[in-house]
Amino acid sequence: MAILETDNRPQAGANFTALIGEESQWTDRRIFLDEEIYQLELDQIFRRCWLFVAHESQIPEPGDFVSSYMGEDSVLIVRQADQSIVVLINTCPHRGNRVCHAESGKVRSFICNYHGWSFGRDGKFLGAHQQDAYDASRDFCQDRGQLNMPSAARVDSYKGLVFAIFDPDAPSLQDYLGDFCWYLDALLDNDEGGTEFFPGCYKYLVETNWKTPVENTSGDALHAGWTHASGPEALFGRAVAPDKGEHSYHVNQNGHCWQFNLDYPLGNAAALGEKRVLNYLRERNDQVVERLGEVRAKIMNAISCILIFPNLGILPGSMNFRVYHPRGPNKIEVHSWGLVNQNAPPDVKEAYRKGGMITFGPAGIFELDDGENWEFVNRASRGQQARRAPLYLGVGLGSEIEDANIPGHVSQGQMNEANQRSFFRHWADMMAAEDWTQVPGK
Repeated sequence: MAILETDNRPQAGANFTALIGEESQWTDRRIFLDEEIYQLELDQIFRRCWLFVAHESQIPEPGDFVSSYMGEDSVLIVRQADQSIVVLINTCPHRGNRVCHAESGKVRSFICNYHGWSFGRDGKFLGAHQQDAYDASRDFCQDRGQLNMPSAARVDSYKGLVFAIFDPDAPSLQDYLGDFCWYLDALLDNDEGGTEFFPGCYKYLVETNWKTPVENTSGDALHAGWTHASGPEALFGRAVAPDKGEHSYHVNQNGHCWQFNLDYPLGNAAALGEKRVLNYLRERNDQVVERLGEVRAKIMNAISCILIFPNLGILPGSMNFRVYHPRGPNKIEVHSWGLVNQNAPPDVKEAYRKGGMITFGPAGIFELDDGENWEFVNRASRGQQARRAPLYLGVGLGSEIEDANIPGHVSQGQMNEANQRSFFRHWADMMAAEDWTQVPGK
């Protein structure tokens, strides 16, 4: 492998930059296919990065919980009596069985099906079926704290979005998000009432590597006019106007990416095909400008896409949130929700829900386009010769600009792969670093 000088297994400290090139303009296809690289990703990235697990609106009251994943670890996100949130690894410390099989609900405790071990909603061991028999055993664990369900090292929220992390030595969530908090506020803080998720979650499998949709979501404006050409024609009876790229920006920092076009401030929202949504946004425009400024008032609904490293993708305007959970090097499980302002009128919320389902639901006209491409990207690369051919990511090299109004590393022009290169550089840095002190720009 290009990653190592020997045939040793890939490990932290290896030269992962060799797989993406010095300028990240060529990527080795094996990073999408190799089982050993994938297993290292689970440890180097999914164990050490802040991962999105829920929106606070999903668990408003004590005892409310939802299930999710951190990498391949099943987790339970549970609201406590003091309104704090814990994230429990959904496994029993006795035999390892999954403790809770429900996707959401309200609980006073969790009980494992196997031996009847029970745990508080904070994960603390409460007891077991026939507890007297355990207590009579001289060798039964004296330190009951060792029998608690394992949990994430830290849990934190940013304006409704709940993140968790397994690495206790990682930077804070605020530091991890960095300047991207400024951008996220365009979605999460454009109204004093905050945001909420629609009830329910779409879950579906796609046979591809998790980095393929992530790379797309980081800012692949190149595919939109071709891959999704039929969508606007079906919705509006015409194709989208060509993008000259004069006000198309690609912004990145530490693996997080945002691509947006200021020439189409209602572009993504218009794609929903719902006039109620567009009227709502136009009516609120002056209020949002006063709250966030003109730039963020434009990008909150523009033709754009967002990646929060490593696997949270957001589509402003259509307000679609999705997490690409890894399920091996050749499969992902997508979890998808719709986000809306809590104070939005009921008919506007329904318009967002309906429009989001039609466009980026599992059978949406745009989501099906992408899913098919992502699967064939994976299948076409598995051949012994195909996997030896590198992939080009050099569009827009040297397009960086300075813009005092836009934080982060900024590049200009629609035809640009600056964000993809940024993602893979950060991926390589995370894969090689033995701890957070070795991650550039941590």
